Amino acid sequence: MTSKTTNSILNSINSPVDLRKLPEAQLEDLAEEIRDFLLRWASQNSGHFAASLGTVELTLALHYIYNTPDDRLIWDVGHQAYVHKILTGRRDQLHSIRKADGLAPFPKRSESEYDAFGVGHSSTSISAALGMSVAADRTGRKRKSVAIIGDGSITAGMAFEAMNHAGGLESDMLVVLNDNNMSISPNVGALSNRFARILSSKFYASVREGSKRVMSQVPNVWELARRTEEHVKGMIGQGTLFEELGFNYIGPVDGHNLPLLLETIRNLRELDGPQFLHIITRKGKGYGPAEDDPVKYHAVTPFDPVKGMTPAKKVSKATYSKVFGDWICDMAAQDQRLVSITPAMREGSGLVRFDKEFPERHFDVAIAEQHSVAVAAGMACDGLKPVVAIYSTFLQRAYDQLIHDVVIQDLPVLFAIDRAGFVGGDGSTHNGCYDLSFMRCLPNMVVMTPSDENECRQMLYTGYQLDQPAAVRYPRGGGPGVEIQEEMTAIPLGKAELRREGSKTAILAFGSMLAPALEVAEKIDATVVNMRFVKPIDADLILEMAANHDLLVTVEENVVQGGAGSAVNETLAANGIAQVIINYGIPDRLIEHGSQDDMLRDAGLTSEGLLNFIQEHLRKTNQIDSAKSA
Repeated sequence: MTSKTTNSILNSINSPVDLRKLPEAQLEDLAEEIRDFLLRWASQNSGHFAASLGTVELTLALHYIYNTPDDRLIWDVGHQAYVHKILTGRRDQLHSIRKADGLAPFPKRSESEYDAFGVGHSSTSISAALGMSVAADRTGRKRKSVAIIGDGSITAGMAFEAMNHAGGLESDMLVVLNDNNMSISPNVGALSNRFARILSSKFYASVREGSKRVMSQVPNVWELARRTEEHVKGMIGQGTLFEELGFNYIGPVDGHNLPLLLETIRNLRELDGPQFLHIITRKGKGYGPAEDDPVKYHAVTPFDPVKGMTPAKKVSKATYSKVFGDWICDMAAQDQRLVSITPAMREGSGLVRFDKEFPERHFDVAIAEQHSVAVAAGMACDGLKPVVAIYSTFLQRAYDQLIHDVVIQDLPVLFAIDRAGFVGGDGSTHNGCYDLSFMRCLPNMVVMTPSDENECRQMLYTGYQLDQPAAVRYPRGGGPGVEIQEEMTAIPLGKAELRREGSKTAILAFGSMLAPALEVAEKIDATVVNMRFVKPIDADLILEMAANHDLLVTVEENVVQGGAGSAVNETLAANGIAQVIINYGIPDRLIEHGSQDDMLRDAGLTSEGLLNFIQEHLRKTNQIDSAKSA
């Protein structure tokens, strides 16, 4: 990739309408300018990089051939959609991506008319594209729908459910499989590319459909012809499975051969029914360091484009993910029954060391959250001790399995739930705001919220020792930085911890909110309880606090509705206690992307926000009391 100081063609593109005015001969130069722009942008900002470098030609071809925004492009997840944002009028705002009040990290309908579907979680694009195709049919619109999905996302069952449905409906739509998990295979050569041109042509499609109508009247002949076609395609492609699902499969083709992509996509746009285009791309295309290490350059922070990214400085304070990673290795050394399961979150969940030390006991099931929980249930049925390492936002996708397969059967599966609460730049699609609410309503479930790193280690040990479902949910990043005890000790089940004695107000803090609660308590002389367990809740200590304080305040990094504070309310109500209590947590609105601190401030989950919340309640109460006395 050659660094340039100007991008003369790119600077003239403010929308796909401008793009479609260009002669095709200029598009390859434009592709180079986009890569140069991405490199200069990435070297000064934070965001997803390698995946977008791999989709430059594809994005150009799609916007050039399809009449967007009327034709719908649906990007799966959105890591690969930065070029899409650049071409759709957001080039000069790209520096603000993932920052507070800046561009969203993924396609977002409210941000641009070109973002046909909001995404963040994987494997939804084909379903959405099919829905839009059906809507077009029902309303008489001639628009086309295109789903762009990666080789990781297509492993999820939801993608195949959608394709099975689409093939049965025979709706007009295109699925583009962006396969970037392998080098260019021998199939992506002259023969395969030539066949892609033929198989995607209108002439071939008309002959194929005409022959089907004629030969279907002679079943034996039609079956022979069908098998012959599959055999020929099988020699130059890999699409038999997709053909069986009802798609016309084309590929694999070189996803960086722009003239070939333009011709193939132009042909496919004119065909009726479900079409499937398999392209092979390379993550990091055009920037050597990113091509060599696409994982390292998947998401970047500012770096020198000449020297590349330097090794990250070691941070002395342990993150919660590392605490979990160390604990599971220590626990596995003691118990041969322990196995780890994760849905494609090995690095993020802190399982790299475990995978190296216990490879035969580590199971990365790819992007298949439902399967990760169900397979853990199966393992637990027959004597293993599974630990499911999963982000809070992804556990939502496996809620049925959590209830049906684990909880109803009362199986000893431990859930290590990372990224609980606010996550930062990935925004509302990745925030772990709801897990306390959706877990605490489940029978047999133990739910724990550590307030620091050592408590996290001991809670993981506690949950592992139980003969029932248990969850430890902890935030992204580090805690307050306490000393971590190597010895593992079980915490008494359902018992909270009194951390500070005060006077009239008692703050009942869950998990990460203990630190700000202690700060506030010093200013208003409040009692502080580290609740530790959301379920079972410490009813005895709650009743004691109610008996000795005028006001109870609960605080949690979870939505207020149905959260940990609600469990305290229910405890008081069940015991007939008419106690003044207020609940503080994430408000009933979406908290948008920014840094974790930005999001905490937006939600008011800081010591200042908690103090203001309590003081405002006391002010209103005093006003009411004054009015009554008057």
